[in-house]
Order: sequence, then C-alpha cells, then structure tokens
Amino acid sequence: MLELKNVTFDVEEADSAREIIRGVSFTVPDSKFVVITGPNGGGKSTLARLIMGIEKPSSGQILLDGQDITALGVTERARLGISFALQQPVRFKGIHVVDLLRLAAGKTLSVSEACEYLSAVGLCARDYIDREVNASLSGGEMKRIEIATVLARGTTLSVFDEPEAGIDLWSFQSLIQVFENMQKRSHASILVISHQERILNIADTIILLADGKVQAQGRKDELLPELLKSTVPVTCSRILEGGVSHAQ
Repeated sequence: MLELKNVTFDVEEADSAREIIRGVSFTVPDSKFVVITGPNGGGKSTLARLIMGIEKPSSGQILLDGQDITALGVTERARLGISFALQQPVRFKGIHVVDLLRLAAGKTLSVSEACEYLSAVGLCARDYIDREVNASLSGGEMKRIEIATVLARGTTLSVFDEPEAGIDLWSFQSLIQVFENMQKRSHASILVISHQERILNIADTIILLADGKVQAQGRKDELLPELLKSTVPVTCSRILEGGVSHAQ
C-alpha cells in the first residue's frame, strides 16, 4: 500500500518559493487501480515524480507498506517494488526487446517466458522478441513493450504518467485492454495519471488534483458522473479545465 501524508513540493523562483504540490494526502490500497486526473498544470506529473523519488518533497511523508521512503532515491524505491512508466518511453538503440525484458525481470528469461509478457500486452511475440528498441517502433508499440517490462518486473506498485500520450486511437483502445488484463493477472496496485475518460472508467478510485491540491477523491461510480455531467466529453481535460469543487 502506498500512502502520501501531507506532501508538499516547492520550487525556488527568484527570491521566493512557489508551491507546486500543496499538502497532498491519499492512499493507494493493495490490488487497486487508482487514477489521478485534473487540468493541465495541476501538478499531476510532479506528483508522479515525487512518488518515484525523482523529486523529493519539501515536507510530508511517502510510505510504502508502512515503510517511510520519503528520503529514498529512484533506485532504492525500484528495489522496494515501484515501477514508473514515463509519458514517452525511452528508446535504447542496440538493445533488443528480449534483452530489455530480461533486464526488467532481473534474471535470465527464456524466450518463451519473454514471449508470454509480450503476448500479455497484445503483441505478437515472434514479430517483436528480436526487434531493436529504437525509432522503428511506433509510440503504441513502445507503450506496450514498456508495460511488458513492468509485468516482467513483478512490482507491487506500477505508476504510469499519461500512458495515452502520443499514441493513435487503435493503440489506445488496445492499451485499455492491456490495463484491464494487467489488473486481472496481477495483485499489484496500479496508479495512472490520465485525462482520458476510458481510463477513468476502469478505475477503482479517482483522485482529482488541481492547483497542486486534492480537490476530490472517491470511488469511480461516485466521482466520475460528477466530472462528466456538465458536458459530453472527448477527454476529461475539457471538463476539468473549469474545475470541480467536491472535496471530501
């Protein structure tokens, strides 16, 4: 279980400090799918970096399964079982997909084991296992390969920062299926930063973050209708630009 307790993050600007994250507290329970949403510039990606240890909070605590990890770096948090998927997955020229999966797993995977992870994210294993992780792969292919590496790691918490960014509609539809399958086959927690209604619709819990603060949080069936009731959206970003005041 991940817990954030009154987490604040400031950045220095000239002679003053500006709060980016303001006293954020929430819990990601075991085996749950939680989505953080909100308007652009609200602090969502910064919050993801704080959870992973890329940034350190100015105050507050971050705990994983009761252990205070606030002062730990990226490598230490990864060893404790946190995975982080970037908006734009990193490409590794000269490394093949099978090698990337083996690195993620931290052990020697057989080809058949590696293929199972690719199949789990909807990729034909024989077409990808020996592909180089370079510019020849599309954004959607890279997203799914990145998720396959998360599966190979077998971590207790997987954090995805806007996984829909830069992928086409067909790949996005497949991505939803991947997340659904991932939740079914794993007892790990999943935390996704997203504007997309279809990702919000498969969440157990939704957290609305705006102006660096949690404005609302609750079960999907409680919160999503309120986010969507004012208009018929393409993405929640259209709705959330106006803000929603339903803090609990």
